[in-house]
Amino acid sequence: MSENDQLLRLWANEEVMKFREMVQQDPYRLHYHLMPPVGLLNDPNGLIQFRGVYHVFYQWNPFETAHGAKFWGHYTSKDLIHWREEPIALAPSEWYDRNGCYSGSAVEWEGKLHLFYTGNVKQPDGTRETYQCLAVSEDGVHFEKIGPILYLPEGYTAHFRDPKVWRQGDGWFMILGAQTLKEQGAAVLFYSKDLYEWEEVGRIAGSGLNGLGDFGYMWECPDLIRLNGKDILLVSPQGLDVAGHEYHNLFQSGYFSGAFDAQKLTFDHGPFTELDRGFDFYAPQTFVDESGRTILFGWMGITDEAEQHHPTISNHWVHALTMPRELRYVNGQIYQSPLQEMKMLRKGKVETRLSIDGAEELYPQIAGKSIELLIELVETRGGVFEINFRNSAKLIYDEARDEVSLIRENVKTGKLETRTSKVSSLSAIHVFLDHSSMEIFLDGGKEVFTARYFPNVEDESIVFAGHAVLDVKKWDLQGFEVKEQEAK
Repeated sequence: MSENDQLLRLWANEEVMKFREMVQQDPYRLHYHLMPPVGLLNDPNGLIQFRGVYHVFYQWNPFETAHGAKFWGHYTSKDLIHWREEPIALAPSEWYDRNGCYSGSAVEWEGKLHLFYTGNVKQPDGTRETYQCLAVSEDGVHFEKIGPILYLPEGYTAHFRDPKVWRQGDGWFMILGAQTLKEQGAAVLFYSKDLYEWEEVGRIAGSGLNGLGDFGYMWECPDLIRLNGKDILLVSPQGLDVAGHEYHNLFQSGYFSGAFDAQKLTFDHGPFTELDRGFDFYAPQTFVDESGRTILFGWMGITDEAEQHHPTISNHWVHALTMPRELRYVNGQIYQSPLQEMKMLRKGKVETRLSIDGAEELYPQIAGKSIELLIELVETRGGVFEINFRNSAKLIYDEARDEVSLIRENVKTGKLETRTSKVSSLSAIHVFLDHSSMEIFLDGGKEVFTARYFPNVEDESIVFAGHAVLDVKKWDLQGFEVKEQEAK
């Protein structure tokens, strides 16, 4: 470890200790989501189960609640409920990553944990350099940087990043998000036999390929996975125009389903589908655990003009990761569902039938700040009903229009904003509220809404209005147990 690396780690740890009490006392601090100990968190990185332990790395700026030279923060868990805050995995200390250890992935090989990431470099004249880098660990906690193993190929700008690596057959594939010289987004594939020497295969998806027209100026965080016999490319394109109810966030995250041919090195796919219909979901990454589940974490945030208006910034932290979700591919689309482990957090079950008939009505027995609601629609009466969460967000089901909408206040302007999804014969709504977040799964995860919101901290009310008969189960949810790093 270089002297510069040691200094950066020391300064970051000092920042954590300096603001730890202030951060932890924030009433908007979440209870069952992974967050930064201080500063800004964004993309999940390096998701893997290594020697039976789950590892979640994440993009982290410990020095300010803004985007800058990113570190890799690191949490581990044996059960996805009890977590340990590990030492910093990567610091932006070397010539090839001095302006940020950007996003990447992890693989296990020959008993060692290998991290692949993008080294970001910005020159004084404003030009950018990008390097795909490798770091290796014997124990999964302490990493030795190997340095660049892939340089920028011809035909792309320096917006070339986020390596996702996996083994297939006798070799390894790496897929990267890219911008062509024509400023079009693309996913680019590479191949290696040893994880160190990589050869370019070429673009397998992007604007102008597979019948796709112009589709954004940059693709981030590609992830090629297999679900139920179907090959799925998850990707986060930037620069899509609003189309009906689609693409209303500044940047999008979604997937193409199709077939990856490892011999011909092609990926034939269908149309793009958004993964999440809410306000705060970006840069998802998946991994397969030892039980065979495909598990996803996403960044529960986004870089937009409202980002710097989050009230948590005054307490020196911002953003979180989503709950871990299991992915399934059913009838031509991805379903997302909370992991079974989340049931370990439940306590104090309440069951009730609600007959909603017109005016708003408060139901104290199902109120709360950190709760799970499982709502089954017994009778909808062909109209509209809504759920008001703590007087700060509403979920509205309009049966006649086959639409579900989530409405909240914009943290910058205070004006109401809406995200809407088409549905068909809605039968169940599964809601997870944390102190300043909501994740809403419709019909077993066929559609999902993820959002941050910032209610009055004393308000726990859940109010229904409209016309419906509902069977509701409610649990209070305990928080994750997180063992923090000790001061040194």
